[in-house]
Amino acid sequence: MSATPFDPGAYDEFVVEDHHFDEATRTLRLSYGLSGPDAALSFTEEITFLTAPADHSRWDPAGFSRAVTQLHRAAGVSYYKAAAPPAITIRGSVDPDDLVALGHLYDEGLREFAVTNGLPVPRNVEWRASGGVGAEAPAPPGEVTNQLLVPIGGGKDSMVLIEAARPLAPTLFAVNPRPVMTTLADLAGRPMIEVRRRLDPQLGELNTSGALNGHVPITAIVSLIAVAGSFLYGYDTIAMAVERSASEETVMVGGVSVNHQYSKSQEFEAVLASWVSRAIDPSLTIASGLRPYSELAIARAFASMTRYHATFCSCNSVFRLGNDRTLSWCGNCPKCRFVALMLAPWMTPEDLTAMFGRDLFDDGRQVAGFAALMSDDDKPFECVGERRESAVAMSMLGDRPEWRDRVVVSSLVEMARNLVGDDDLVALMTPASGDFPRRDLAEAVARTIGRVP
Repeated sequence: MSATPFDPGAYDEFVVEDHHFDEATRTLRLSYGLSGPDAALSFTEEITFLTAPADHSRWDPAGFSRAVTQLHRAAGVSYYKAAAPPAITIRGSVDPDDLVALGHLYDEGLREFAVTNGLPVPRNVEWRASGGVGAEAPAPPGEVTNQLLVPIGGGKDSMVLIEAARPLAPTLFAVNPRPVMTTLADLAGRPMIEVRRRLDPQLGELNTSGALNGHVPITAIVSLIAVAGSFLYGYDTIAMAVERSASEETVMVGGVSVNHQYSKSQEFEAVLASWVSRAIDPSLTIASGLRPYSELAIARAFASMTRYHATFCSCNSVFRLGNDRTLSWCGNCPKCRFVALMLAPWMTPEDLTAMFGRDLFDDGRQVAGFAALMSDDDKPFECVGERRESAVAMSMLGDRPEWRDRVVVSSLVEMARNLVGDDDLVALMTPASGDFPRRDLAEAVARTIGRVP
């Protein structure tokens, strides 16, 4: 633990310094700094591509350098937030369009952090560049390989996408993979690229001594790590497993939208795709393979994928406790409630209880937590879906003899029915616009989850 208290107000500038890649160890080192009139701190993060490339001839140093430049700038959010100073300086020159993309990350991507720390939203930051701000030449196209990468997170969404993409022979990708991810990859029978991201340990010490702390747009960082990896491993398509409900705001603060899942939203997906195409490689595709679909539709598909039911887990409370493979769903957090609610209409109470280790729907202590999933005022800062789809699922349970007498369902079904109707179910189960740019993957996903009831 740090011996002296940390004063965020002592720093008025965050600096994105330099980076270095060691080809022998495949380790990338990213350097940052915080500075003020009487204080200065330095940070170094390490990202190691643990999996050895199968074909070294695909190594593209120039493309990798462009990707790492943008990754370096984006990953700085983890250190910037320790003090959240009013100015950010980038060492070297920068394209103004890069600053627009970064502005989204350091504003919308940090709005939850700002709210939980009593800071104003939107986040207004002054951007500087030591080498000046000026338009740069667009990136040249790289090699087209038609190799598909799917990042795996351990939850139902990535497993549905992996199963849908199976005919296209996807490679899986994990940053700091937990044992559950490795086990799921083995069950899927697909190879997995592993990457280790090591935050500067000093950051954890500062967090215990007064540094500002909170949620960062981690999906954006993982996405850009995957983009950098494309120049090591030779894939040109990255399919994220993000559904359309990630675009809904968590809360409105003074008329400003605050979304826990901003870096998963359709808005940021468009920002990222444009950023990658212009600044890194126009032939590299990155988008979500599940974007047209609701969580409820994805859950219906996953309910039939029984081989994964005993293994998958996306409970963030459990993951924060440690990496022990024996850990399972905590059964008492917003993520557990939401995943259970999405799956319940497509499963029996007995099977769902076996999955979570308890009957969440027959526990009166859970009523308020399930109600919050449908609330305009109390929706939790977590990776949960739309209020509407939670209400639709609860309403569906009220129509099922095997579910309707559970205390959570009987307590909340009228609330749910006052919020939604039959048209909402049809809308949620009907794919929206936003198909994946690669038609073969879009069609494979549609065959798996694109049916209308």
